[in-house]
Amino acid sequence: MRILFLTHSFNSLTQRLFCELSERGHTVSIEFDIADSVSEEAVALFQPNLIVAPFLKRAIPESIWSRHPCLIVHPGIVGDRGPSALDWAIQEGESEWGVTVLQAEAEMDAGPVWASSTFAMRRCKKSTLYRNEVTEAANAAVLLAVERFAAGNFTPRRPESGARGRLRPLMRADDRTIAWQRDGTNRVLARLHAADGFPGVPDQLFGQPCRLFDAWPESTLRGTPGTLLARREGAICRATADGAVWIGHVKRPDQIKLPATLAFPEAGALPDAPLAGWWRAATPTWQDIAYEEAGDVGFLGFDFYNGAMGSAQCRRLSEAFRWASTRPTRVIMLLGGEDFWSNGIHLNLIETAASASDASWENINAIDDLAEVILRCDSHLTISALQGNAGAGGAFLARAADLVWARAGILLNPHYKNMGNLYGSEFWTYLLPKRLGLEAARAIMRHRLPMTAAEAVSSGFYDACLPGPVPAFRVDVARLAAELAAAPDFVDRLAAKRARRAADEAEKPLAQYRAEELAEMRRNFYGFDQSYHVARHHFTARSPHSWTPRHLARHR
Repeated sequence: MRILFLTHSFNSLTQRLFCELSERGHTVSIEFDIADSVSEEAVALFQPNLIVAPFLKRAIPESIWSRHPCLIVHPGIVGDRGPSALDWAIQEGESEWGVTVLQAEAEMDAGPVWASSTFAMRRCKKSTLYRNEVTEAANAAVLLAVERFAAGNFTPRRPESGARGRLRPLMRADDRTIAWQRDGTNRVLARLHAADGFPGVPDQLFGQPCRLFDAWPESTLRGTPGTLLARREGAICRATADGAVWIGHVKRPDQIKLPATLAFPEAGALPDAPLAGWWRAATPTWQDIAYEEAGDVGFLGFDFYNGAMGSAQCRRLSEAFRWASTRPTRVIMLLGGEDFWSNGIHLNLIETAASASDASWENINAIDDLAEVILRCDSHLTISALQGNAGAGGAFLARAADLVWARAGILLNPHYKNMGNLYGSEFWTYLLPKRLGLEAARAIMRHRLPMTAAEAVSSGFYDACLPGPVPAFRVDVARLAAELAAAPDFVDRLAAKRARRAADEAEKPLAQYRAEELAEMRRNFYGFDQSYHVARHHFTARSPHSWTPRHLARHR
């Protein structure tokens, strides 16, 4: 069928549905919801059999839904209505939630139901829940709804009276307020989790208004409720009525979201609370890099907010990797966060730097240093295990490992062009042609659309696609890594790796690949073409879309 997506943006859920429907033979085109007239024009141009709205912030106009079948993806259980469905479910501690696909009508979220899917709730950030359980449930429900629509023999039904779902209002700032003197850690975390990603919890730090994001429980530090107790890297610890939480990121009025200690330089006066080494802490705390071992396998975990890796984070991860390579193990697994493995350089930090060009140059060199440390490791076999999405430089950084295993369901955006035609680095000119051939490597670099894990494996870009949700993926990669470490041919494989790297180095040194890539990146950062700086500014400022990129809007 010809399926038109009307969506606020090309977010992770929209990308997943685009890939899944395209893989099933449907022709999918996308129009950003900019204005009614623009959406009407898109419908007239594309003449779709079906319209799907994966992610909208306002209603589809009657001029469209009254003439064309429109399916709305609502992140709530059957009968649930309102724009803050997931926020309320998290904040009120629902034990089960779901996604409903319903037909658009005059009344928001009240149309007949085409399909639904439920999942068990867990205590985590809204952004994490959205990228995992919500996305999986939405994928299942949309595929079923599209199948039913195509068959033509299904009659959607309205929710029965007595359905658990109900109309709930827009969650406002007052609904999200934290009473630090009274609220315990669980209540504080529920409110912070419900607002994560957007819009954040309205609050004050150092007597100044801001919005709070990226919260983690703390099990050891204590203090007078509401007081700021300590800092660690970019985060700030704040006491609750019965414990404490870490606040990783904040957004001040008219500014972009930043690590808490950077947004508030006053945090430098707080006591520093560093962790002793890289080992995973025994009790809950905020720890963005954490190391564990099981037999001959070392697991180097890192979880950077939104997958952005600033210069300091890259340097710390390089240091942690060097340390891990001194351990008496055989395999090192780089296990990124549940939401993201890595999205490359940290655009928000660059945007707020005194010189964006200098900050960009420092950051790309720091991430190249990390890639080079991984590439040059000859003491271990290395694995990048992607339980979350990866994009831009992060997708190529993963390829620096000997093996790349990705979870089915994640999305990859292994390209730089959408950020002002960046050339890219992370040794992609060394890594890709040797695996894929020159033309296939160039095709990936030109590609502006998302790629599934299965597609990455079939192309030869990555090595394995493992099924299941995150917990099952972690079990599988741990088992496979242990088998690799115990394999009879392990010593031969490690020797072959060393020989291959030595031969490659003799043919063309890594330093030359890096110098050639960085010469192109220098032009991106310092040259007369300001495309990268303009694109970065609009990305970090979350500028409203004024048009849909042509590689998405096929009808245009």
